[in-house]
Amino acid sequence: MRTHPRENYHLKYLKYYKYFDMLGPNEYRSQPPMRTHSVEVDDEVFSLVKAHAEPLVDTFNTALRRLLPVGSPMQATPNLAGETESRTRSVPLAPIPDHAPQALRQILEVAQLARTGGRSRIRATEMVADKHGVFTQTVLDKYCRQLGLTASRFDQLLGQEDLADLRGILKSKFRTYAETIDAALGSAPSA
Repeated sequence: MRTHPRENYHLKYLKYYKYFDMLGPNEYRSQPPMRTHSVEVDDEVFSLVKAHAEPLVDTFNTALRRLLPVGSPMQATPNLAGETESRTRSVPLAPIPDHAPQALRQILEVAQLARTGGRSRIRATEMVADKHGVFTQTVLDKYCRQLGLTASRFDQLLGQEDLADLRGILKSKFRTYAETIDAALGSAPSA
């Protein structure tokens, strides 16, 4: 009597799990887990770390790592002033309020670096990702998928003299931040 190939399907995976049970939890990891410690911080330190954390992404530890010069291979290491350590000279950016959404902050920073910093959009995206300790794709997602644009369309918007279309898109998505958008992109053209 022939057996169906799927009848022994579960046995293959059962062997797989038994193999890892024999190894133990730490023997098949690429790196051993870091030791953790409990510490107490005052409200001022907690507020500082919280202000630099990205909601639903960061843990207290990852936000603190971005603030301190102890980075990881996956992240840049900004100092307490928020400047990313890099070989490129820094470009002064227009201030963006701390309460502004991270998406708006990152989009405006890319626009400023591309327009006034003389960087390409790609290089500006990399610099903003380094500054915030996130992947380049995370920043790209902010000005593409979240705004309903392609990268080439975003490039076209950055190429406009007065940035009117980009300004309009941002103001429609971030209605309460119209003044922040105008301040970061330069004064709105007078009618």
